[in-house]
Amino acid sequence: MKPLTLPALDPATVTPRAGSGYPEPFRSRVLPREKRALGDALGLTRFGVNLTTLAPGRESSIRHHHSHEDELVYVLEGELVLRTDAGEQRLTAGMCAGFPAGSGDAHQLVNRGDAPARFLEIGSRDPDDAVEYPDDDLAVHKDATGAYVFTRRDGSSP
Repeated sequence: MKPLTLPALDPATVTPRAGSGYPEPFRSRVLPREKRALGDALGLTRFGVNLTTLAPGRESSIRHHHSHEDELVYVLEGELVLRTDAGEQRLTAGMCAGFPAGSGDAHQLVNRGDAPARFLEIGSRDPDDAVEYPDDDLAVHKDATGAYVFTRRDGSSP
């Protein structure tokens, strides 16, 4: 069989990102994790799709909510704990969760299992989006160049 060509794609051919833009001490809470930017690899511009692998004992992100971006996660393998303002729920393969923009309901996934978990993260790419982290004195917004800028809630550097 011939190798795949766009618009088809084998996710294994997408170079994974293993880092995090979070400043310490937050970065060490999420790493190691691996994200394959499938949306970017396919040339998508209106929404992003990441295939994420989360190691046992790690968090997908710091618990957060978006001002302008919708977000959906779909669990492919493993088990994750979804933490929201309402509490915790267990998600397993085939389950999903959605987070409407501006809802203020902070969320995060935690891998409390013994094996890596894989899931899809799908989100809109709103340039006006800002993110708040209610459990930590942290916020992020995009500057004029599109770079992420982390601050404390009062605007000072973390």
